[in-house]
Amino acid sequence: MRKTIFEADVRAEVIERMCQLTPSSKAQWGSMTVSQMVRHCSSCEEYYQGQFTLGRSWVGRLFGAMAIRNLLKQETNVMGRNAPTASRFRVTATNLDLQTEIAQWRLLIEGYGTYQPQNFVHWFFGRMTLETLGQFIYMHCDHHLRQFGV
Repeated sequence: MRKTIFEADVRAEVIERMCQLTPSSKAQWGSMTVSQMVRHCSSCEEYYQGQFTLGRSWVGRLFGAMAIRNLLKQETNVMGRNAPTASRFRVTATNLDLQTEIAQWRLLIEGYGTYQPQNFVHWFFGRMTLETLGQFIYMHCDHHLRQFGV
């Protein structure tokens, strides 16, 4: 069974890994700094938790459902590197305090302990079940934590 962010032990793992990040953590791929990555992830969690919405991508309308099925059925359970994202999730700020960003991301991850989304529609993948959403959120966190070696 795939890991899901809605399980307490999985949330604890993500939090433990994020706490290993330091200002000297370097990306193994991509151009974000560690602080930008954490802010990016927090922004994504805010989106998943309904703090703001995004319209569907036209490419996502065509290929999104197929893409999430293929992503979740991979044996490796690993997202590809340098995948595109919505402009709302791109972080360009350079004066971010890593510990402040980690504290915010941690609160959002902990929030999944009580969060029960209803009819979530992803900007690219479309309508997602609770199971699919939980698995994808974990994959996204894992992807970026691995990006910075934790």
